[in-house]
Amino acid sequence: MSAHSTKNDYLPSLIKTSAISAKRYATILTMLLGESSLKSVLHAIVRLIEEKNFGSKSSILLLSSDGKRLLKAAAPSISDSYNNAINGIEIGPKVGSCGAAAFLGQRVIVEDIASHENWAPYRELPLSVGLKSCWSEPILSGEGEVLGSFAMYYEEVKAPRAEDLALISEAALLASLAIERDRSSRFQRLCGGIFNQMPLALLITDAKGTVLDANPSFFDIMHSAKTDLAAFEPHCVFEQSSIELAHLFEQIRSGNAWHGELIGRRADDESFYADVNVTVFKESEDIEYSYAWIFSDITDKKSAAETIHYQAKFDPLTQLVNRPHLFEKIEQQINMSKLNPYACFSFILMDLDNFKQINDSLGHKLGDEVLIQVAERIKACMGKNDVLGRLGGDEFALIIPDEVCPEVLSKLVQQLNQVISQEYLLDSHQRVFTRLSAGISRFPQDACSLEQLLNCADQALFCAKEQGRNQFHFFNDQMQSDAERTAKLTNALKLAIENDAFELHYQPIVCAKQHKIRHVEALVRWRHDGRLVRPDEFIPAAEASGLIIELGRWVRVEAMKTLLEFEALGLDIGISINVSTFEFWSHDLQDCLINSITETATKILPEGFPFHKLTLEITESLLMKEQVHLINSLSQLRELGIKIAIDDFGTGYSSLSYLSEFPVDIIKIDKSFIRDVNDKKQAALVSAVVALSRALNLDVTVEGVESHLQLAFVSEKEVDSIQGYFFHKPLEKTALLEVITKH
Repeated sequence: MSAHSTKNDYLPSLIKTSAISAKRYATILTMLLGESSLKSVLHAIVRLIEEKNFGSKSSILLLSSDGKRLLKAAAPSISDSYNNAINGIEIGPKVGSCGAAAFLGQRVIVEDIASHENWAPYRELPLSVGLKSCWSEPILSGEGEVLGSFAMYYEEVKAPRAEDLALISEAALLASLAIERDRSSRFQRLCGGIFNQMPLALLITDAKGTVLDANPSFFDIMHSAKTDLAAFEPHCVFEQSSIELAHLFEQIRSGNAWHGELIGRRADDESFYADVNVTVFKESEDIEYSYAWIFSDITDKKSAAETIHYQAKFDPLTQLVNRPHLFEKIEQQINMSKLNPYACFSFILMDLDNFKQINDSLGHKLGDEVLIQVAERIKACMGKNDVLGRLGGDEFALIIPDEVCPEVLSKLVQQLNQVISQEYLLDSHQRVFTRLSAGISRFPQDACSLEQLLNCADQALFCAKEQGRNQFHFFNDQMQSDAERTAKLTNALKLAIENDAFELHYQPIVCAKQHKIRHVEALVRWRHDGRLVRPDEFIPAAEASGLIIELGRWVRVEAMKTLLEFEALGLDIGISINVSTFEFWSHDLQDCLINSITETATKILPEGFPFHKLTLEITESLLMKEQVHLINSLSQLRELGIKIAIDDFGTGYSSLSYLSEFPVDIIKIDKSFIRDVNDKKQAALVSAVVALSRALNLDVTVEGVESHLQLAFVSEKEVDSIQGYFFHKPLEKTALLEVITKH
């Protein structure tokens, strides 16, 4: 927009875009017609624009009286630090987006603040609060005078679409109306222009329904002429129930606005959907209220929404529910079990045998005819509460709610096989045959989640096809399924170790008295197929396959390198490393463990590794193993300076007497002992463990502290260290260093 353009030039484009709904127009116009302050109107404009354009953060700046600086006016979603920093900034041809827009009198679009020359001196201001793009529109008076700027920020690099540009122009125009209303009587003429040119029907009546004024859009929407309008009778115009209209009149006669959707009837008796907003106002000298009826024809919008809604849930070919909607139905059934522990249902996954041959030989059009007929035949066999869906291609699925015994399910699938196997006569007089294979899984007998239920049914379907097709199979091979899953996980683990695909996260351990970080526990994490695999999934598989030896060595090497990084940064922070029981399983494995630690230390720091800052965490069950060689191995580690900690103490059912025999430095009390701080028995156990540890000269760390109550509880026990989400969750190394630096 050039500095010589006028507001009237842009009013038609505003009307054509109609980016703001009737309700939004009504809100702004009500404020403009009333006595709302400029600040509240500008804030309302910003909020409504942000609501319309999800993800945007809007700002309105006003030009100072000397025409040289921009002053903050409305930016409720943007950081106060940023608003305060730019308040009073001088405008110029290369002063960001808003300063340039106000100086040039034209729109300035900056898609990437980080690289745009206009932002070079200022880019740290927006980037520090997450703002990465900024589009600014000058706010112009009717004579083209710059009044300020309207801007839309985004937290991503972003280019505007046509509708975005229309919206930003509209916002600037509404802001201009508000500012000019505040400055001169020109506002009245501008309101008149909007009244006559807005694409929304606007009708003003008195309390008796006498028409005081109506804009051209009202007559266009109602298909009527001005001469036909004497009075406005809502009961005749809108077809809603008398109760709904009674509520409408109850609201507006009480001086309250009303908004909703109604079904209207035009002068030619054609019905339409209307988005209606009734605004109530009263002149100072009037006794009764007057009403502004603003409504728009949303028939096309409603029709499109209904079509989109239907297409989002139903298969366009068979009219059955589609895959996402069927899955929603399954989730609903599963959620019912939370309210009713006896809730159950069955899931039948069906696939047509050799359907590809029909498509390949007759073409997809005739193949679609077969699918339509298959859907009809299955529906004829269904119960009234059953849900049938098409998952895609020739795959169908049936949900049978409530408990159905296997015998009844078998008879149903046999019936389906029989009807599906019958001849299909197509429109082209082609005769074709197909058959059905099915897999059946049941909730909760076979699975308790959507994914598991689908996997079970798929496994059963696979078995049915393996048995010669035209068969059905109940899922009953969970152990085999688990074995296959474990085999896949083991293969993936082996590849992950070879490709160095693991990473370490670190959970801080803080001093119980000062809450300063004194130690961190290294925790191995594995990203596989785009997700973090839980340690309780892959650690058992690694142990069962023997891969835990290689994985444990990798963890120790990385953790020991991190410890040296701490040393280089001057951080007095130690590291704990978990060691699998498997690595102590034999004398040879214990020797390998010690050798791997000393070899790694020599390799990464030949002049002397700080072993005194290294802790190895072992499980309590080790205390019950054959002891002589194990005690010697742990003693060798301690001679290096390494500390030994018993992890999850209290869960391994070992005798406390073993503590006096083993070379141990630290006891880590398991989180289960502080889960209920009001449990007197638990409190007594914790006190006993702490007292015993003190007697044996052992440090005590409490795990799993997540609340103020738990913190207060363990603080009373005078433990040495605390670990838990209350202070810190496991962090990646970069995040950990940031936290340590702050502390």
